[in-house]
Amino acid sequence: MKKILVANRGEIALRVMRTARRMGIKTVAVYSEIDRDAPHVKFADEAVCLGPAPSAQSYLLGDKIIELAKSLNVDGIHPGYGFLSENAGFSSAVEAAGITFIGPKPKAIEMMGSKLAAKEAAKAYNIPMVPGTDGAIADVNAAIQTAKLIGFPLMIKASAGGGGKGMRIVEKESELKESMERAISEATSAFGDGSVFIEKYVSRPRHIEFQVLADGHGNVVYLFERECSVQRRHQKVVEEAPSAVLTPEIRKEMGEAAVRVAKSCDYLGAGTVEFLIDDKLNFYFLEMNTRLQVEHPVTEWITGLDLVEQQIRIARGEQLSFSQDDLKINGHALELRVYAENPLNNFLPSVGKLERYRIPVGDNIRVDDGYEEGMDIPIYYDPMIAKLITYGKDREAAIQRMIEAIEMYEIEGVSTTLPFGKFVCEQEAFRSGNFDTGFVQQYYSPELLLKDVEKEMQIAAMVALNTHLKHKKKLRPIKVADSNWKDR
Repeated sequence: MKKILVANRGEIALRVMRTARRMGIKTVAVYSEIDRDAPHVKFADEAVCLGPAPSAQSYLLGDKIIELAKSLNVDGIHPGYGFLSENAGFSSAVEAAGITFIGPKPKAIEMMGSKLAAKEAAKAYNIPMVPGTDGAIADVNAAIQTAKLIGFPLMIKASAGGGGKGMRIVEKESELKESMERAISEATSAFGDGSVFIEKYVSRPRHIEFQVLADGHGNVVYLFERECSVQRRHQKVVEEAPSAVLTPEIRKEMGEAAVRVAKSCDYLGAGTVEFLIDDKLNFYFLEMNTRLQVEHPVTEWITGLDLVEQQIRIARGEQLSFSQDDLKINGHALELRVYAENPLNNFLPSVGKLERYRIPVGDNIRVDDGYEEGMDIPIYYDPMIAKLITYGKDREAAIQRMIEAIEMYEIEGVSTTLPFGKFVCEQEAFRSGNFDTGFVQQYYSPELLLKDVEKEMQIAAMVALNTHLKHKKKLRPIKVADSNWKDR
């Protein structure tokens, strides 16, 4: 594999290209008109414009991307995450064009892309499941009968869903009809598939996912877990590895379950098996993401492996160079997704120009970003500016390093989630490890964050005033000596 086209943009495109360059592989960037001057475009060996800014006219044009790849003699296409990364049709078309798709086979993408099909496949491998319906359901009366069997509260989920879309928590029977109609409508609009299913709502769950790697020679391993319970609108903001609550025994049990899920769909490459875990540490299969995850850097730090490199090696037909017994957890890593969002205004997007942009540097700090000072944050795509990752010999050290890195990060022109990240790291519930997916609802409010920000501003003002007074004391009036110069 001598040349790879990265069918994505921003930080993930740049991150993939850096590994490819280190491996001696040439890279091709694709970009929309609004991304013409983006760092990933400048970094690549070649770059081609796909079209206007809207993703439907650029980054989602699978056929055009494949034609470009063929014309440039590309050997492989890496989809990153988002856009076409979990599109079975695109994966199939890439392979049909004689190009290697750096990811799983279409069958696995299709099977795990449907939550219902994924549950059916996993069930055959004795994976623990949350009680619920075995298939799609649209009839309210049938839903009521199911609800009586599993009990309230329950969760309605879109089969083809993701990112919290087509998802509703139902507390009582009287809410069921309207909640189903809204979930079906939202799922149809977002995914073109209105199928929904019902399952028992696990109260106070933690969201824990296992990274897996599978080669084409029958080897499948798990690279331990990531805790992803700090979320807003069912989307992750802070992630860490490993989890603060798993015992070695439960970690092994969950990891082996994740391997069985991967085997159930004949998986190839890097993937993630997600679980819900309750307050008694019972775990339940949630879904599988058939791509590289946003939060993969925390796994890289605790294992010492480059997951993009592993993806490329597997796609080239290589066998994994290590076994499960070779893998060990070393230290602790934390990631904050730095979004251009206003945490004081319900995390609404904050588009604008990066008037000032300075990333933190130092030991145990990593920044994966795709922007530079002076660039605009466009409204057309996900508002993530960067991923800020820190490492420590233990969890406490990683958290402290994250606080320091956030304080060093300078962004002006847009609101970001940096203050929220610091708020999380300083919360006792987070520091103790005693939290769940309701963390934001339980502990966060814009008023509390505002108090923290105002307190920091007051401290900064006091420090500045104190410094000024110290300098003032050092200053002495200059005694003017007599001069021979006379006014003329």
